[in-house]
Amino acid sequence: MSGRRNELDYLHNLDNLSFSRQMSQVIRLAIPAILAEISSIVMQYIDAAMVGSLGANASASIGLVASSTWLLSGLCTAFGTGFAVQIAHMIGAGLEDRARNVLRQCLLLGAVCGLLLLTISVSISGPLPTWLGGAEEIRGDATGYFMVFGLALPAVLTRHTCGSILQCSGDMRTPSFLNALMCLWDVVFNFVFIFPTREITLGGWTTTVYGVGWGVTGAAVGTALAELVTAICMFYVLCFRSPSLKLSLGGSWKLERNCLRTAVQIGLPLGLEHVVLCSAQITTTKIIAPLGTVSIAANSLGVTAESLCYMPGYGIASAATTLVGQSLGAGRKDLARKFARLSVLLGMMMMSFGAVLMFVLAPQVFAMLTPDPAVQELGARCLRVEAFAEPLYAASIVCAGALRGAGDTLVPSLANLVSVWGVRITASVILAPRFGLMGVWVAMCGELCFRGVLFLIRLFREKWLSREMVHAC
Repeated sequence: MSGRRNELDYLHNLDNLSFSRQMSQVIRLAIPAILAEISSIVMQYIDAAMVGSLGANASASIGLVASSTWLLSGLCTAFGTGFAVQIAHMIGAGLEDRARNVLRQCLLLGAVCGLLLLTISVSISGPLPTWLGGAEEIRGDATGYFMVFGLALPAVLTRHTCGSILQCSGDMRTPSFLNALMCLWDVVFNFVFIFPTREITLGGWTTTVYGVGWGVTGAAVGTALAELVTAICMFYVLCFRSPSLKLSLGGSWKLERNCLRTAVQIGLPLGLEHVVLCSAQITTTKIIAPLGTVSIAANSLGVTAESLCYMPGYGIASAATTLVGQSLGAGRKDLARKFARLSVLLGMMMMSFGAVLMFVLAPQVFAMLTPDPAVQELGARCLRVEAFAEPLYAASIVCAGALRGAGDTLVPSLANLVSVWGVRITASVILAPRFGLMGVWVAMCGELCFRGVLFLIRLFREKWLSREMVHAC
């Protein structure tokens, strides 16, 4: 127990520390998550380059269903957050036995939800590319990719949930390390399943490398296997090695009404938020689809390229969720306020620096992702437009993480609804016919700036500080 107390000392000893020492506490928790997010994006870059080497149609087939896969991944995240925030509050209050009860209920319901998502996604994998308006030549690969992804959803949900709970318990290093390791597994598996058996020459030395040669479907298989391996490791660490949450044989697995109601109150708005965002992405895909294969591929690769800039924000947001949740659980609203504001400041600084790099290096980034000159040129122009949105996009990402730590998810979800559908989709419909893909990305840039302002207003009004803490389970 002494180890746990040492990890939470900041809740009691931070009053007289300088601004720099307070910021160092945010950075201490944020760095592992940032590194994991960056490694995840590096994995996506490598994936995109591997698939991009197969041609524009291959990139477009994955881009067509990308928004749908993000939607399902977002629902997995929302499920885990509904329980992880409760656990953060209870650990902050020293109620570790109750935290373990929440974990048991989370594992039971997670198994059911994972199988449900698998069934739904596999069932719609056939007609989905047609619903999205994909061209005939990319529908087959798009169906294969989405079906394999659907089969992996129980593993995806397990990884997201166990990782989120470990982070909210204060253990940022383990899930960050495992997520980074997943990138390596993904590259290895993709290398085997995407390409056929071939000879590779390095430095005058030639060797035969085994491969399955499944192309786009192979990329999905590689990612699914990486998810499975990581989910197993994450589950083992959480349930058998975590100092505060490892389970014993004598614990209760009974579902408790208060716990489930709180999980729904926190997780449901977050799930609806992902539905709003991803349905908007799907609608955007339908707007882009008539523009042609080059636009679809440039849009998909552009989102991948931009992610290297904004993923540090998600790492800092994870730290903000932990710090705010545990501070409020310990009754320290003053620390919750400080950590929320420091996290937002750090996120905006980091993503502003990333935006400068993204603007300058956009052509080089696209040259790494695809050999197609038309896709390179269009994607680089779109990426430079998006660079102007990154500071306020950072504000929305990190504010959302801080508010999530307080269990405040409903109002942010409504803000996303208004912003995405009221600004982005409306503007995209108007601009796409005249300016093509550039018009869609201009609309996206304006919407992200508007969203950032909304989230900053919510954070600084501080109504989230008055929310009742979760100790009822």
